[in-house]
Amino acid sequence: MKLLRYGKNGYEKPGMLDRHDEIRDLSGVISNIDAQTITPAGLKKLKAIDPEKLPLVKGKPRLGVPYTGISKFVAVGLNYSDHAAEAGMPVPSEPILFTKATTCITGPNDPVVLPRDAIKGDWEVELAVVIGTTARYVPEERALDYVAGYCTCNDVSERNFQLERGNQWDKGKGCDTFGPIGPYLVTTDEVPNPQALDMWLDLNGQRMQTGNTRTMIFGVTYLVSYISRFMTLLPGDIIATGTPPGVGLGKRPQVFLKPGDVMTLGVGGLGEQRQEVRAFTPEFWKNYP
Repeated sequence: MKLLRYGKNGYEKPGMLDRHDEIRDLSGVISNIDAQTITPAGLKKLKAIDPEKLPLVKGKPRLGVPYTGISKFVAVGLNYSDHAAEAGMPVPSEPILFTKATTCITGPNDPVVLPRDAIKGDWEVELAVVIGTTARYVPEERALDYVAGYCTCNDVSERNFQLERGNQWDKGKGCDTFGPIGPYLVTTDEVPNPQALDMWLDLNGQRMQTGNTRTMIFGVTYLVSYISRFMTLLPGDIIATGTPPGVGLGKRPQVFLKPGDVMTLGVGGLGEQRQEVRAFTPEFWKNYP
């Protein structure tokens, strides 16, 4: 299944894609897609529904975050060796973990707003893993049993905040609008091998990143198992699994985001995103949830 939420920011309705990639309205069945919806029991109920019998949503409505109730947004740094090389950092012997504030999460096509004093905004296309079952000390061979599905994610970053102001990554990772997720939550039955997904990102129509999840240093099953040793993962929690090479920090000369830029990106089978980059203005936040 491909689950989604559509409509005005803060007033989204639940939906799913049919076999023609048309949006079908789920609001007559459930009021929202939240963390409980994507548990095994919740997904079982939805899988019994024939999308063709649901109302067709006309037009092209705004797409929101595919589900709500995200308690943690965990991310993995330097999980592609060639990305570590372009960043001038050693390949890690264990996963590097950081968190993105859940307030950074936005819909897949919502604007990315550079925060006040930003000078080094950057992009990172990533595979996001969505937890469906509470996970503690999960053995690697059972890790996928705890996964509800996958999403496309852009781990937007501000490198000056991240690396030059105390070297605390969270500072440059959790700014508002720095976590576009979606357009869909794609359930695991439609992704037989999460280590075989193509990834790409364009900036203003020019290809910046090209990669495949097969070149991860630490794969999805290892990451779910590893992270569950250090924190309890709840249904709805997200793991952003790292980015392939081609970020602005690694370009020579370096390239950073500026107002007016457009990022388009995608992960194979999980859908595409498009974000326009805007400058910080107090007026923007007056209508922001």
